Amino acid sequence: MKQLLKTYRYRTLTILAVLAVFAGIGVEKTVLYTKDPQGEKECPPIDPALGTSSFPESLLKKISARLPWLQKGGTINDASCLDKTAVYGVVAVTEVKDIAEAFAYARENSLKVSLSGVRHSMGGQAFAKDALVLDMRPYKQITLNEGEKTVTVQSGATWHDIQNVIHPRYAVKAMQSTDIFTVGGSISVNAHGMDHRAGSVGDTIRSMRVMLPDGSIVRTSRDERPDLFRHVVGGYGLFGAVLDVTLDIVDNEIYDRKRSIIDYKEFPAVFESDIKNDEKLGLFYAHLSTSPGSFLKEMMLYTYRDSEATDATVAPLTEVENVKLRRFVLELAKRGSLMARLKWFAEKYIEPRFEGCEVSRNQAMKEGEACLVSRNEPMHDSVKYLKDAIPDETDILHEYFIPRDQFVAYVDGMREVLQKNHAVLLNASVRVVHAEDIALNYAPQDAFAIVLYLHQDTNPAGNAAMKKVTQELIDLTNAHGGRFFLPYQLYYDKAQLAASYPEIADVARAKKRYDPTGLLTSTFYETYWK
Repeated sequence: MKQLLKTYRYRTLTILAVLAVFAGIGVEKTVLYTKDPQGEKECPPIDPALGTSSFPESLLKKISARLPWLQKGGTINDASCLDKTAVYGVVAVTEVKDIAEAFAYARENSLKVSLSGVRHSMGGQAFAKDALVLDMRPYKQITLNEGEKTVTVQSGATWHDIQNVIHPRYAVKAMQSTDIFTVGGSISVNAHGMDHRAGSVGDTIRSMRVMLPDGSIVRTSRDERPDLFRHVVGGYGLFGAVLDVTLDIVDNEIYDRKRSIIDYKEFPAVFESDIKNDEKLGLFYAHLSTSPGSFLKEMMLYTYRDSEATDATVAPLTEVENVKLRRFVLELAKRGSLMARLKWFAEKYIEPRFEGCEVSRNQAMKEGEACLVSRNEPMHDSVKYLKDAIPDETDILHEYFIPRDQFVAYVDGMREVLQKNHAVLLNASVRVVHAEDIALNYAPQDAFAIVLYLHQDTNPAGNAAMKKVTQELIDLTNAHGGRFFLPYQLYYDKAQLAASYPEIADVARAKKRYDPTGLLTSTFYETYWK
């Protein structure tokens, strides 16, 4: 084992050295581009006014001792690093009574409450200025019910936590493509992921318990209090606090993993003929090229097909390897077109050679060259390589839901917007979503989701450039009958929001019905709903 580790480290260091020479950068930048971050990154906020509390110091000194405080006063931020916001305080939730007491304390003191998980929404969806923030992450018990083929989890549990409990026999039915998010956060945005058949997280919920703003606890599902269910799922934590949820799980199938390259114009037909109705295809997603030579034209399909292996040995889940190398390639891709070409070349030809085939077979020759993985493996990724230690810049997400018959025309328009604005696109994923039945609905019809990962400077010019790109992409999306995802930067205006989500006025009225005093809030809510 020691020899294997030495070989692995030597190989990684060799590749890093070759890439550094090829990129023409020195030792200092190589170290910086591979360095693990220490703590959370500090960035100048988009709105500096949010970072200054309006509470007098005398009020902060009177904060109740009956709540388990993580911090009193101070500021909080999200994964974008751009939304530093002053808060009343942060409470660590470990049991239901912590939520009830926090709600009661807020009502007694005319405070607002925000519900927070890992804070990977990027526009203040998990906090607000001067709010009492509930950090749900310590609230994470998990119970597996093999007879019912379900798992019941408290809302602070992450998908990583769940996978570690149910592996190797079972797997999550629907979750995001990475495992870092809390279940409560995923429900609040009605997340979706790699399983093109399962749909969203909301479609896999058997039932859940919710604490309403008045402190009462109710159970809800699609059959029991269905209106509340439709508003809590995809409701951004504004209708109640999810206490626990019972989710469907599935067998941890063994898949044959493959990659293939097509032209993006072929994708709608390929999806209809080869993917949509293939019952053996368990997971699917795609990446569009970010290389200047084939920008948003080449398309890599990732398919995970049931191997029907009966003699497989499923290994324990492990963390993603080559973190420093992955981070280094990503950082190089931010620095110019040559390196962006290299990143796409690596995804096509180098990455497949580094990926392990985690499932071993007793009859290895039976599958020939097949690379077998369990269902849990591709989603067991905490994306540590996306975090860096480089100051004055950040990477943010966009997501757009496009009617399937508009895919090619939309990608053509997206390419024009991104190139015209000299946007630095690091990744463009394509996933499959189905028509949803929730109140604040990103998919009223079957659609393809296009997820963009963009790089920007954290100065005013960088923020202004990203705002311009965002607004142009939202206008393009609306013109093609699509919708944009709401957990990201608040660069759109109310007219764009209403055009994409014409039901927003009805949802705002429902908010007042379920939360008449406006106890639950966020920067997102304060900006657009009030």
